[in-house]
Amino acid sequence: MQAVSQEAQGRLKIGRPVAIIDIGSNSVRLVAYEGLSRAVTPIYNEKVLCGLGRHVATTGRLDDEAVDRALRALARFRVLCDTMHVSEIFVLATAAARDASNGPAFLEAAARACGQPISLLSGAQEARASALGVIAGFHEPDGIVGDMGGGSLELVEVQGSQVGQGVTMPLGGLALQDLSGGSLKRAQRIVRDTLERAPEYLENLHGRTFYAVGGTWRALARLHQAARDYPLHVMHGYIIEPDDGLDFLQLVEEADSKTLKDIESVSEARRPLLAYGAIVLEEIIRLGQPIEVAISAFGVREGVLFDRLDPETRDRDPLLAAASDLNLLRSRSPRHGVELCQWTEVFIKSLGLPETEYDTRLRRAACLLADIGWRAHPDYRGEQSLNLIAYGAFAGLDHPGRAYLALSIFFRHEGLSPDKVSSRIKTLAGPRLLERARLLAALMRIAYPISVAMEGVLPQAPLTARDGQIVLRLPVHLEPLANERLTGRLRGLGKLLNMDAVIEIV
Repeated sequence: MQAVSQEAQGRLKIGRPVAIIDIGSNSVRLVAYEGLSRAVTPIYNEKVLCGLGRHVATTGRLDDEAVDRALRALARFRVLCDTMHVSEIFVLATAAARDASNGPAFLEAAARACGQPISLLSGAQEARASALGVIAGFHEPDGIVGDMGGGSLELVEVQGSQVGQGVTMPLGGLALQDLSGGSLKRAQRIVRDTLERAPEYLENLHGRTFYAVGGTWRALARLHQAARDYPLHVMHGYIIEPDDGLDFLQLVEEADSKTLKDIESVSEARRPLLAYGAIVLEEIIRLGQPIEVAISAFGVREGVLFDRLDPETRDRDPLLAAASDLNLLRSRSPRHGVELCQWTEVFIKSLGLPETEYDTRLRRAACLLADIGWRAHPDYRGEQSLNLIAYGAFAGLDHPGRAYLALSIFFRHEGLSPDKVSSRIKTLAGPRLLERARLLAALMRIAYPISVAMEGVLPQAPLTARDGQIVLRLPVHLEPLANERLTGRLRGLGKLLNMDAVIEIV
């Protein structure tokens, strides 16, 4: 618990906003973040689909009209950053500016437009930044990162905090559209031939996770969610099973994009690129045989920021870092959240309930988030907490874990009946996490009438399982707390575990 304690007790040192301007082959984007931290949170996000990389593969030049659009966007972003009082702006350029003969002239004009020096990333640098973005966004990632932009595809191996050597290939959506002359069959041959020249990356993918980075693949995932009527419209951490993914990707390649469910959520400028993104992902799945495809909302931009953190901050758990930040910002007594982590841990151990590392991380995060809805009207605290957590900007968290966290705090406010919450989020959590969420909520429902969300009380009132009973020990000066409400909450926990519950006055 030391790491959690340090996170929750420390001051929230985020500082002034920082921003990334990403000059890509398809879009020019500004993302401003709350500050430089382990759990970066966007405060503003805007993109302009300029299509800088369109026709570069065949003409070797950036299109003049695309350049004009990009320069106007950069001038706008400069004003927006001034308005937000951004402390640091990092401007990145990738494949289109790197490959075009008029790229250097464009970069000079772009630097004048945004008022900042521009870092032109090589293919290897772009691959490394994408991998660092996945490390920033996932807990202990293991597999191959694939970042598909408009001009190129980068592949790089990642394992824990280690990044392998990356490779870049001209398999971006715009590049493929250009090289194939708009023929999907020809694009498929180009993709297959190119990927077969990078066998070590695909061989290393067998049985591991493929982390899909890039706007086209996120758009495909959004359509996949719509087609499957998926209950949680959050991209980061969304998992696509390979067999199901292949069926869907073939549908995207063969169907008129206008017929795809929820196609309106994809910008018109990106829709023509969906089929090319589907072709590349299909071939990666066929050749690489990953165990799953994980969609990452974290990529080059977040990787650049992650690289600027000190080693100690980089080593922090991204989920617990985000939960600690919210605990500090929204809880009545942040230290109470830390004590709740310790108090529930004592009970879980005394009960003899096995806890994996995954279970422990989720339980600790839930304890840190337990009080973030206290300002809401009492009738809506459960619902508001559920929405804040289920749709929050968390990293290092899969979708079942999101459902568990949201359900834990919902049941804490609304009672333990599973009938009170949507079946869709219960299905997302699965039976095991649903029951663990009810158990943790039952513990929270005992902790809060004792502590009233204030620090210093729970350590005096341990709850343990002993000799087949649930025992709450209260010191004499806290004996008046042992009223019907508290005993009712204890009975609720006992019913859940099929055990008797008693209060001992020490």
